[in-house]
Amino acid sequence: MEYKIELESTSAKKTIDIGKSLGKHLLPGSIICLTGELGAGKTWFIKGLAEGLGIKSKEIHSPTFIIIREHKGRIPLYHIDLYRIGFIDDIRDIGMEEIMYGNGVTAIEWAERISDVLPDERIDISLRWIDEKSRQIDITAFGVKHSKMLKEALVLINE
Repeated sequence: MEYKIELESTSAKKTIDIGKSLGKHLLPGSIICLTGELGAGKTWFIKGLAEGLGIKSKEIHSPTFIIIREHKGRIPLYHIDLYRIGFIDDIRDIGMEEIMYGNGVTAIEWAERISDVLPDERIDISLRWIDEKSRQIDITAFGVKHSKMLKEALVLINE
């Protein structure tokens, strides 16, 4: 099963709000795969996911140099940035597979770098520049569980 929505964001706040709406519906084991150019809004989206998961920290930054950052909320958020990962073997070295199949939500920036090892059940989020202020956000849920979460979140997104 696959469910897809296309949205436009005209500000960082709107991107955060979309992420927050989705974050409110995520369950343990949810995997969010983000793709997009530098500056497209991947980290802003994850800030919203964190808010939706009840994470109070204002310190949601891309963990580019440390690769993985854990944030405590109603469900733990594992924020992974693969920008500096060179090889698939590097992922095994950081324990990413254990995290993805654990009891938290896993949000992966630059997920296209490991497309061959991503699970079938997940949500893909592609962010693209429209212009200096606007972004196209395409969200595709794969599998029954993730499709249901996205449909429920869509109600909040459209409010």
